[in-house]
Amino acid sequence: PEKAQNAAREIGEGALGLSADVRDYGAIRAAMEHVVDRFGKMDIVVSGAAGNFLAPVLGMSANAFRTVVDIDLNGTFNVFRGCHDLLNRPGASLIAITAGQAVNAMAMQAHACAAKAGINQLIRVLALEWGPEVRVNGISAGPIKTLASSGVGGLRKMLDYVKTVTPLKRNVTQEEVGNTAAFLCSDLAGYVTGIELNVSGGVELFVF
Repeated sequence: PEKAQNAAREIGEGALGLSADVRDYGAIRAAMEHVVDRFGKMDIVVSGAAGNFLAPVLGMSANAFRTVVDIDLNGTFNVFRGCHDLLNRPGASLIAITAGQAVNAMAMQAHACAAKAGINQLIRVLALEWGPEVRVNGISAGPIKTLASSGVGGLRKMLDYVKTVTPLKRNVTQEEVGNTAAFLCSDLAGYVTGIELNVSGGVELFVF
């Protein structure tokens, strides 16, 4: 939160840093109410919480599987369900950060594949139910460049491999994901809802 606050202040905008567990609906709701009390109703909400690690199904406990689904899928539901009456409607825009595992099965990623597939369907259902007052879209981001230095659970090795099979031969940057979010929330995408936009360098074209 502190880094985000400082970045916002540098461009002259107000900022408020809060921490809450996306698995806890009450905590998320309380945080968003605090935001609305400070700044007024929300125009844009991005749900980007995620948990992941590499493990085969037989090497993964039921609790480990549930934890990732709880953070990714249930967390996205909690954020979007909790914010609906706090949105500036009509015209509000919601974005969920999803991933290619939602549609492309990947070994060692059963938990993430299941959770992200659920997020994609949630995006579509909310677009159906909440249009025309709220647009709901997703960004399917490829491996982010700043994660490539991580050695946790073999993540760096996996990201290096994905880069070699990506047509653009590099990882996506945080700025590129942010620019895509800005587009989806802008009037330029005013007739766009219920989609997952790939920001992945074309990696989904490769069959793992």
